[in-house]
Amino acid sequence: MEHLSVLYEESLAGLNIQSRGVYIDCTFGRGGHSRGILAKLGLEGRLLAFDRDLAAINSDYAGEMQKDSRFTLHHGCFSELENVVNQQGLHGKIDGVLMDLGVSSPQLDDSQRGFSFLRDGPLDMRMDDSSGLSAAEWLAEVDEKTLVKVLFEYGEERFARRIAGAVMEARKKLPLVTTLDLARLIEATVPKIDKYKHPATRSFQAIRIEINNELGEIKQGLQQAVNVLKPKGRLVVISFHSLEDRIVKRFIRQESGRKFNPGKLPVKEADIEQGLLKKASKAIKAGKEEIQKNPRARSAVMRVAERI
Repeated sequence: MEHLSVLYEESLAGLNIQSRGVYIDCTFGRGGHSRGILAKLGLEGRLLAFDRDLAAINSDYAGEMQKDSRFTLHHGCFSELENVVNQQGLHGKIDGVLMDLGVSSPQLDDSQRGFSFLRDGPLDMRMDDSSGLSAAEWLAEVDEKTLVKVLFEYGEERFARRIAGAVMEARKKLPLVTTLDLARLIEATVPKIDKYKHPATRSFQAIRIEINNELGEIKQGLQQAVNVLKPKGRLVVISFHSLEDRIVKRFIRQESGRKFNPGKLPVKEADIEQGLLKKASKAIKAGKEEIQKNPRARSAVMRVAERI
């Protein structure tokens, strides 16, 4: 089955691609959006892609695309974006940046990555499995107070205290090492309120966000993307849950309009700083036809801003 990039046509339109432009795909994945960008670029155009997942970097589709001299693929996080762009001599020369946030379909589908509570596999959840603590290692050492905070803030889990307590008790006997170890523990701990949602859904999301520092990376990536854009360059961001979208929406709002330091009163014209962005469209969501073909698109929200 062919992989479907969410909001594919809308994201390419949002980037307003120029044939000689320089673009960044911050989340290469299976390369769907990258292929679309390259198809619209001329011989002088250029695309720089990032992915923190070595499986994506070393994939056959990445290898095939790297035969194109216009394309460069970098293994790294959003927080490395500006450094890499500087090394390429492209600071202030970028025409568009695309960020397709969250976990990718290949990561969810591979049981060995540990992202899904529906498939048994190692309790890993790292987007870059070459560094950092796995979910199992993190759960083995985290204190109860921190676990409650993570589950509540990143998973919006109403039973955070109950789940954290159950994890503390369970690990006294045996470590939680597989996805089903954790999923079954949560299922046995909390009531199943939503028949369409597994009780472990929110907890798996929260732990994944924590160990990958996803929200911190998004904040850094957004600021660095704006820093490297040229005037009229576009920032296009696709979010899949409210925590991500809230950060993106707030960032675009804060970087739009005029700002001043409230500590300096009365306000002078020299104290007022012009924001670096302006909104280029309203929030965009997938249509019924796309959702039927790709159910994951149901929760997607795309926001577009332009560098002033």
